[in-house]
Amino acid sequence: MLTSPVLSLGFNLTLADLYDLTPTGSLTKVDQAFQNFLQTCHPTLRIDLEKARAGQLSFTQQSQLMIDLAPWFEDFIGELFNIRQSINTLQSHHQRLAPLITVKRQFVQRFAIKTYPNPEPEAATLLPPVEDELAFAQQILLWQDNHETESLDKAARYAAWATLTPAGQKRHGQSILFKVPRKIDPSCLIPAVRQDEQGVWQLPIPYQRFRQGFNLTDQGFDRPHAFDHSHYCIHCHRQNKDSCSKGFKAPPQHPDRFTKNATGTLLTGCPLEQKISEMNTAKAQGYTLAALAIITVDNPLVAATGHRICNDCMKACIYQKQEPVNIPAVETQILQEVLHLPWGFEIYSLLTRWNPLNFSMPLASPATGRKVLVAGMGPAGFSLAHYLLNEGHTVVGIDGLKIEPLPPFLTQSPFVPIDNIESLYESLDERITGGFGGVAEYGITVRWDKNFLKIIRLILERRQRFQLWGGIRLGGTLTIDQAFDLNFDHVALCLGAGRPTLLDIENGFVPGVRQASDFLMALQLTGAAKKDSIANLQVRLPIVVIGGGLTAIDTATEALAYYPRQAEKFLQRYQALVAKHGSATVRQHWNEQETIIAEELLSHGTILQSATPAEKQEYLKKWGNSTVIYRRPLQQAPSYRLNPEEVEKALQEGITILDQAVPLKVCVDQYGHAEGLIIHHQGIEKKIPARTILIAAGTQPNTNL
Repeated sequence: MLTSPVLSLGFNLTLADLYDLTPTGSLTKVDQAFQNFLQTCHPTLRIDLEKARAGQLSFTQQSQLMIDLAPWFEDFIGELFNIRQSINTLQSHHQRLAPLITVKRQFVQRFAIKTYPNPEPEAATLLPPVEDELAFAQQILLWQDNHETESLDKAARYAAWATLTPAGQKRHGQSILFKVPRKIDPSCLIPAVRQDEQGVWQLPIPYQRFRQGFNLTDQGFDRPHAFDHSHYCIHCHRQNKDSCSKGFKAPPQHPDRFTKNATGTLLTGCPLEQKISEMNTAKAQGYTLAALAIITVDNPLVAATGHRICNDCMKACIYQKQEPVNIPAVETQILQEVLHLPWGFEIYSLLTRWNPLNFSMPLASPATGRKVLVAGMGPAGFSLAHYLLNEGHTVVGIDGLKIEPLPPFLTQSPFVPIDNIESLYESLDERITGGFGGVAEYGITVRWDKNFLKIIRLILERRQRFQLWGGIRLGGTLTIDQAFDLNFDHVALCLGAGRPTLLDIENGFVPGVRQASDFLMALQLTGAAKKDSIANLQVRLPIVVIGGGLTAIDTATEALAYYPRQAEKFLQRYQALVAKHGSATVRQHWNEQETIIAEELLSHGTILQSATPAEKQEYLKKWGNSTVIYRRPLQQAPSYRLNPEEVEKALQEGITILDQAVPLKVCVDQYGHAEGLIIHHQGIEKKIPARTILIAAGTQPNTNL
């Protein structure tokens, strides 16, 4: 049972009032209270706000107004939720980081590395190792104020060495101060990747990391890194050059609306045209709450996007010849920072219904009397449901999967206010699959924190005109005619964008071969990846994944991460059964093939359970590893062109990639199980070992609709 103190709102409001969307309801009073607050504190901004809502300001003027309103918006939220001190503390934390940015630009980049472009190794010993970069930056500012030239020269030589020395030879791996943007080579988007004599692409061992289990694999940006990138952004909305948001426009005479980068990718920018430059400006000024409000103008369900999810904005960043601003990581860090505030979830939830920086629609609309059935509760379904609710319609969301209910005290009025949303988080390694979220639940790997799905559910399920039902499949449990008989005005089909492509190769359906999407769903929905699950999902090494998209990359990493868990679980259960019933009883019904597989898992499980992470990675390589094969050169693979960061992260986990390899035939053993794959590679046919073959060869239009 969640326990939290009573939420006492300012302006004589209660938590329930924040969900009252009637024309004279309390949410309208919140909006009026904000306007009155502005009238008292800054009358000019109140007038500008009225003009913006009346459509009397240009796009550029609206952007500037958002930024001008940032400090006053944060003051208002501080009074509304009685957390002024917490917000002031958050602002001051950002302000204290300012020396880091100043010294990085003015001293390290503009002086040190230009003065000492070829630093000698001895420069590393001129100063004690820098452990606290902020303290070092503050010290440099002090030396500059005191004109201590000798100390500054030593610092410059040290900074040049720390910045320009190859990554493997320096001690500042996650540095902010000693990091300059890397130049982008379109022919080599992953600089460290290497090809061995067999043509297999991989990362050298120093760049690899062993992934253990299914906990969150990437924590994303911390505050200093997000602050750094928000300053790295040149805030080009002022010149209407924010291509990250609007796309990189092609010349007027060009047949395409947008230009293409060196890999042939259209630079369309953010699909939502989110106000990214304005967000970064507010973040750079230390106004994190306002930055979130700016995000939610165009992307209210930001919890479902951001870090390791979407990167169209990064590809269209104004920096095309060097590393772009990591916009998704900044976006997610902003959300997390707000969620860490007292009542952070309640603040974020409020911004999805009332947002004073959304000048065209600051308030959700009152009820229209219209009812919509949304079939499918994946990203398309839950996003559509939110927008329909804000337009005033009643929405019923259904999904074919069983949806685990949330505790009633969280979703049924009167709600228990949530002081700390992290108290509701679960370890991803042991988290119960909730069934809500579609591909965000069963398709996306643990590079993304699936606890965010609970946040999205709470935002929707606390709405008075929303109901959620699992275990109802449109066309089966409920037909479209029955939906209209139930007086729905509209049925929205959010049932998936495509169906998997089947490869026409010999023995393509033998045991050991399956669709990658089917494997990912089974891994998540059955709970096979959980330590205490008894779900049966058999994977054998070597693993081969056919395809060049992100699904293939994800499948390769998840299968490789799952194998050690499978082997260790099998060993533990076998030992428990033998201790209770004896070895002969446990083995009495095994046939020859099952005995071979069992002995393989027992042997591997015994080795893995006592091995170090580094040793485990070596054993997995020895036993066959996980390899992606793609029919064209790696540089033409969709995952490489569109998501090189994801490919690099997967290579870090130890997978390998064999490009220009066309699958021809699945080879089977004496039991009819896959044991190899014949491919056409570098002009010849050859056989590669493969006990598990997972097919991720793209999708076709979902004709099932």
